[in-house]
Amino acid sequence: MRTSRSSRALPALLATAAVAATLTIPATVPAIGQNRPESILPPGFGDPNPAPSAAPARPRPRAPAPAATPTSSGSTGQATAPAGLAVPPPAVAPLPGAPLPTDLPTPDATPTPLATPPSPTDFAAFVRADTPSYARRSLDRVGVAGPAEGAMAPNAFGRSDGRFLVTLMHRLRAPVASRWVSIALRRALMAELDTPRGVGGADFAAERAWLLVRMGESVAARAMAQAVDTEDYTPKLFEAAMQAALATGDPAGLCPAAEAGAALGRERGWVLARAMCAGLSGTPARAEPMFAAVRRDRVASGIDLLLAQKLVGSNGRGRQAVTVDWDSTPMLTAWRYGLAMAAGVEIPESLLSESAPAVQGWRALSSSLTPGVRAPAAELAAARGILSSAALVDLYAAVDAGDDQLPAAASVARTVRTAFEGNDATARAAALRKLWDEPTGYERRYARLVLTAGASARIPTTLDRPDTDRLIASMLSAGLDTPALRWRDKAARGSTGWAMLTLVDPNAPAVGYGDVGAYVPANDPQGIKQRMFFAALAGLGRLSSGDIGQGAKALGVPIAATDSWSRAIAQAAADGEPGTVVLLAATGMQSRSWAGVSPAALYHICAAMREVGMVGEARMVAAEAIARS
Repeated sequence: MRTSRSSRALPALLATAAVAATLTIPATVPAIGQNRPESILPPGFGDPNPAPSAAPARPRPRAPAPAATPTSSGSTGQATAPAGLAVPPPAVAPLPGAPLPTDLPTPDATPTPLATPPSPTDFAAFVRADTPSYARRSLDRVGVAGPAEGAMAPNAFGRSDGRFLVTLMHRLRAPVASRWVSIALRRALMAELDTPRGVGGADFAAERAWLLVRMGESVAARAMAQAVDTEDYTPKLFEAAMQAALATGDPAGLCPAAEAGAALGRERGWVLARAMCAGLSGTPARAEPMFAAVRRDRVASGIDLLLAQKLVGSNGRGRQAVTVDWDSTPMLTAWRYGLAMAAGVEIPESLLSESAPAVQGWRALSSSLTPGVRAPAAELAAARGILSSAALVDLYAAVDAGDDQLPAAASVARTVRTAFEGNDATARAAALRKLWDEPTGYERRYARLVLTAGASARIPTTLDRPDTDRLIASMLSAGLDTPALRWRDKAARGSTGWAMLTLVDPNAPAVGYGDVGAYVPANDPQGIKQRMFFAALAGLGRLSSGDIGQGAKALGVPIAATDSWSRAIAQAAADGEPGTVVLLAATGMQSRSWAGVSPAALYHICAAMREVGMVGEARMVAAEAIARS
C-alpha cells in the first residue's frame, strides 16, 4: 500500500459521491412538507421512528415504458461510489407478504399535498428570479449524473405515477440489508430522471435528496438538492436542502437560499441561517442585530444558538468568543451535528453512539475529520455501499501515512498494508485472516471483507490451506467476480464458496435441485443459507420449473405466493423500469441485517433485476445473501 494513494483518497471519494450513482431511521428531521414550524431543528436522532407501511399499491401505466438497455455482461466490476451509528437494532420491518395499504393517491386529476408544489403566486412572495431564462434548468428532467457516470437512464422509472414513487421514498427506512441494492438505489436517485407524472420536478428532487440523507449519502444528497435552481425551490426542497447541507457539515451552503427560506416561514432554522450567513459573509454589524432578534423572538436558544454564534465567530471576523458545553444536551440533531462539524467543535462520543445510522455515513464522507477519526465510520459506510473498497483502502493508506494516528486505526492500517504488500502469499493470507477475525459486529465483519477485496484477489490459488470461502466472499463483496472465479476448481462442491461462485458464474454448467441439496453448510443449523441459495438460483433463472416446484415444497420457500409488493415489483420489471424495481427491492429489504430478508423476497428481487437487464447486480445480491445470511 503506497502512501501516494492517500493524496487521491479524498478527491476520489467526493467526486464519486457526487456523480455515482448504508437511519433504520429514527426521525432525525421533520418530514418534508411538514406544515408546523416546530423548531429550528429536526427531532433528535434518538427518537423512535414509526414503523413504515409497506409499499403502496401501484397505479399502473396504460402503456409500458421503454425498457432500459440490458447489460449482457456477468461482471459488475467494482462499484466505486461512495453509510450509521451503533444503536439497538429496531424491530425488523414487515417483510413482503403483507397486503399493501390502499389509502394512497390514485391516478386522477385531484392534486395531493404530497406531490403538489405551491402555486407560483404563493411562491413569488419569497422567491426572486435572478437567473436569466436561458440559464434556467428545466424541471422536466432533474438529476446529477447520466449513464456515462454510472447512473441510470432518464426513463428509469418509466411511466410510474410520481405519487407512488414519492410515497415509497418517503416511507423507506434506511439503511437496507443489501450493500448492492443500496448502491443500485443511489444510482437511481442520482440519475438525471424524467419527472414522473403527478409530482413536480422540485418536489421529486426533494424526496430523492431526503432519502439520500437518510441513507448516509450526504454528498450525493447535497448534489441532488443543488440540481434545482434556487428560484424553483418548493417548501419540500427548502427542507431537504437544509438537511443535506447540515449532513455535509456545510451550513454555509444554506446561504444562497437563506433569504427565501426565512421568508417561507415554515422552518425557523432558516431564520437563524439568515443571521448566521450575514456573519459568515463578513458583515458582523448586520449579523449582531439579527442574532439579537433571534434571542428576543425565541427562535433558538441554548446550544443551538451557541453553535451558530460559534460558527460565525470561527471565521475570524466575528467579535464573539463562544464556549460550547454539551453537558445538558440530551441528543444530537442534524442542526447540532452540521454546525459543530463546520465550527470544529468536537461532538461527545456519548451523543454519537446514540445517533442514527446515517450519521456514520456523513462522518465517513466528511473532509473535516482526520483519516483516523473517519476510519471506523468508513468501515460501516463501506458495508452499506456508501464507500467503495478502493476508497476504504485509500483511507487506510492515508492513516498509515499520517502523523496524527489513532492506535486502533493505525494498527488496522499496518495490517492492511501487509495484506497488500506482504513478503509472500502466506504472510498476506495471515494478515487477511487477522483483519477478518478481529471485528465482532455483524456489519463490521462484512466491512472487513469489503476492505480486503483487492488484497484477496492477489492471493494465488496455489496457497496451502487457503480460507477459500472468505476469500471468495471478500472479492464478491466488491464485485470482483473475474478473480473470484479463478477459485472455481478449488472450492469444494457443497461449500459456501462453491455456492457463491455457482450464483455469479455466467458460464456455470446447468444446475438442478440436486445441487441445492448438496449445499448444507455446517454453520447453517436452520437451513437459511440453503433456502437463500435455492431462491437465488430460481430468481436468476438457473433452475427448471420442475426443480423450482420441488425445492419450494421441500424447503418451504413460497415463491409462487404473491402479494401486492411482489406483484408491484414484477409489474415494474415487466414494464422495463429498473429504477422502480430497485426502489421496490429496497422496500423489501428494510432491515439492518439479512436476517430480516426472506428467501421469497430474494427470489422476487433477483428475478426482477434480471428481467430489467441488471443481471450482474442480481448475481452480486444473490452472492451477498449467501455470504451474510
